[in-house]
Amino acid sequence: MNIENKVLGLTKLSDYIKGYLAKNTEDYNQNDADFELLLEKSKIENQWFTVENQKFALQQWADLLTEENINNWIKEYSISKISKRVGLILAGNIPLVGFHDVISVVLSNHIPVIKLSSKDRYMIPFLLKKWNEFSEGQVEFEFVEKLENFDAVIATGSNNTARYLEYYFKNHLNIIRKNRTSVAVLKGDETEEELKLLANDIFQYFGLGCRNVTRLFIPNDFVIDRLFESFIDFQEVINHNKYANNYDYNRAVYLLNQEKFWDNNFVMLIEDDKLFSPLSVINFSRYSSLDDVKSFITENEENIQCVVAREELGFDSVAFGEAQNPGLDTYADNVDTMKFLSVI
Repeated sequence: MNIENKVLGLTKLSDYIKGYLAKNTEDYNQNDADFELLLEKSKIENQWFTVENQKFALQQWADLLTEENINNWIKEYSISKISKRVGLILAGNIPLVGFHDVISVVLSNHIPVIKLSSKDRYMIPFLLKKWNEFSEGQVEFEFVEKLENFDAVIATGSNNTARYLEYYFKNHLNIIRKNRTSVAVLKGDETEEELKLLANDIFQYFGLGCRNVTRLFIPNDFVIDRLFESFIDFQEVINHNKYANNYDYNRAVYLLNQEKFWDNNFVMLIEDDKLFSPLSVINFSRYSSLDDVKSFITENEENIQCVVAREELGFDSVAFGEAQNPGLDTYADNVDTMKFLSVI
C-alpha cells in the first residue's frame, strides 16, 4: 500500500512549505518564485485569498504535518487494502479548506477524484503534485469537472446545496456537509490577551470559515468596549474592498431600520440570538446563567463547528486563539472522515 512512502512524502512537503515561508523574497530560487506566483494568481482570481491568509493556511498545515502527528492520527484506523475512487466536492471559502479531505483519502489508500471549488483552483493541485514527487509517484489523484465513476463521495456545500447533493448522491456512500459556524462564551474576567486571541478567532480569513466565531455569549455586566479594544489589531480589514463593501451595506441596513448596534468603524456588534451573522457583524447575547448557554449550544449543535471558551466553563471547547488551529483528528461537521473511509 506504500502508506509509509506517502507519509514520508507528506512530511517532505511540510518541510518544503516551511522552507519557502522562511525565506525572504531576495533569497528565492525558481521553485520559490513559482510558489509565490501561484499565491498571487489565487489572489487575483479570489480577492478573499490574500497572500497573507494563504501563507497563514500554509503555515498551519506545515506545522501540523509532522511524521509523529500523521502516524498518531492514522494508527487509530484500519487502512483499506483495496483502493476505491472517492469523489470530493471541495469548498473554497478559505484557503486549502478541502486539503484535509484530500489527505484523508490518500492516507486511507484510496484515490481522490477531485472537483475543485472555482474559488480555490491552484493551491491544492500544486501541493498534490509536490506530494507525489516527494512520495516517488505513489500518490494517485484525479481532477475532474464532473464526478463520474466513483465509489463514495464527500461533498461540502451550503444548506441549500446540501439538499440537492443528498438527493443526487442518495445511492452512494456519502458524507454531505452543510453550513456551520462557531461561537464563543465569555466568563467576563478574561484578560486583555485572551480577548486579543478571541479577535483572531473572529477575524482570521475575514470571518469566512466555519471555525470563525460569529456569535458571542457575554455576561450581563460585560462592557462592550472591552471587545472593541481587543479588536484594534484587525482594523486593517476595512481596507479590503470586498470586506468594506459588506461593512458599508450592513451598516446602512441597520441605520435604515433604526436598529441598535455598536460600531468601531470596521466591525459591528448587534444583540441578536442568531448563530450566523453577516460578514463584518458579530451577534451577541447576554446571559445570567451558563446553563442557558449550554442549553442553547446543545439545541444548535448541528450548526456549530466549535465553541471557544475557557476549559473551566465546562464546554467541549477550544482555547482562545485556537479556533483556526484544528488537529488532524478534528473533522468538519464533527463527522469522522477517516472512519468513513476505512469501511467503504
